[in-house]
Amino acid sequence: MRQTRSAAEVADRRSMTIAAESPFDKNIVERRPPRDAELSRLVRSARERLTSNRGISPRFDRELLGQHVAALRSASVIAPIPIALASITLSAFIGNRQALVWLALSLIGHGVLLAVLQRFQAHAQESGAPRLWDRLFLIGHAAVGLGWGYFAAIGCGECLALRFQVLQFAILLLVIAATVMVSFTLRGVVFAFLPVVAAVALQTYKNPDPALMAMHGVLVAAIVFFMMVSDQLRRNAVDRLKHQAEKDELIAELETARNISEEARRRAEEANLAKSRFLATMSHELRTPLNAILGFSEVIDNEILGPLGNATYADYVRDIHSSGQHLLNLINEILDLSRIEAGRYTLNEEAIDLTAIARDCIGYIQLKAQAKSISVVSHFEPNLPNMWGDERAVRQMVLNLLSNAVKFTPSGGEVVICVGWTAGGGEYVSVRDNGPGIPEEEIPVVLSAFGQGSLAIKSAEQGTGLGLPIVQALAQLHDGVLRLTSKLRQGTEAIVIFPYTRVLEIMPAVTADH
Repeated sequence: MRQTRSAAEVADRRSMTIAAESPFDKNIVERRPPRDAELSRLVRSARERLTSNRGISPRFDRELLGQHVAALRSASVIAPIPIALASITLSAFIGNRQALVWLALSLIGHGVLLAVLQRFQAHAQESGAPRLWDRLFLIGHAAVGLGWGYFAAIGCGECLALRFQVLQFAILLLVIAATVMVSFTLRGVVFAFLPVVAAVALQTYKNPDPALMAMHGVLVAAIVFFMMVSDQLRRNAVDRLKHQAEKDELIAELETARNISEEARRRAEEANLAKSRFLATMSHELRTPLNAILGFSEVIDNEILGPLGNATYADYVRDIHSSGQHLLNLINEILDLSRIEAGRYTLNEEAIDLTAIARDCIGYIQLKAQAKSISVVSHFEPNLPNMWGDERAVRQMVLNLLSNAVKFTPSGGEVVICVGWTAGGGEYVSVRDNGPGIPEEEIPVVLSAFGQGSLAIKSAEQGTGLGLPIVQALAQLHDGVLRLTSKLRQGTEAIVIFPYTRVLEIMPAVTADH
């Protein structure tokens, strides 16, 4: 029962946590593309192809049908003109009566096709079934093809040899080519000319003239050729639609990813700003009671108001003072880091001597180094010119590096500090120790706020993990860089490099010539 109850409580808490999330966070999660987006896209594409009558996506069927309708609507205006011209030509060979019969039959077929076109324009939004409309348009083209089949079956016994047949051949060839160019997006449109093939075959059977048979053979071959051309053009149109769809999908995914990235960046900036404000506010709030703790502990330790009477109390007071001092240093580091991250750390720049600052910092940590029997060795380049920078910030950088080196160097070790020229004409300060070192994969960790290496935590006194991030941030404010190199169980070297643009050149003295 206890296990069941606790599990239920955990589930309730989790549901409450999910319910407490803002709709904005939920939208961000829902808008995020799935991890298996490519697989989902393939499954969706396969499903659409299986549901399509021709193995392509139904939306591509609709696109092709739309292109066919647009082309047919444009051609329907001028389609009666070649029919009328052919009728006039026929009347010159076979008389007006038979020409008018063919004209009426052709116009009826053309009217059937236009009726399908108008019906589609009126009801396409309602039905939206590509297969049905394909069949209706094929019926319309078949009606037009019946008229041209009748045209192919017309004979002219009184005409000169082959003149009428050549005219028939040329007109039919042009009509087939024009139909393919206009309606290639409609699959099987060339089959509408099967009546023409039947009529040609019948004429060849009745009149087996070699020249006539050759023209009819060329005409049938042309129909087959245009059938292949129509199929190839349709495939190209499908490929273009696929590429356009993929491009549109990619653009949509990129836009979604960009929106998510922008939103995540904005939220990260807001969170970072809120964190900096929180740290600054809390640090200021903690400083007031800390000052009282440090002040009263010093008063008690110095026995200003009278003796304590117990040595143990004195030890406790010193512990209180040292702990308060440690906490104050931590708060000061947090304040510095929060000001730097918030962009509110301003440099008070002036001409400073990097070598003199390094010597002063050695004096600050000398007592602590001697307590651990650590020797501090210095190598300073002579006659270094001054550089332009913030003395307090540079002093803090050097002091942090020296404090870290002394902190992580075992008893009897050595710390080496060097100040000199860089190869590019700038100045540098480096601090090297022979402590436990840092694994290569942990270097980014120790350079992040509150980050510490695993070996350093085991082998050194507890630190805050803010020293190196502050040094790195202050170096960047000086247009410089912090480089950290380390080898396990051999030691670590931290180098702060200042660019040559901050080195002040020494101008020779101007002497007046007499």
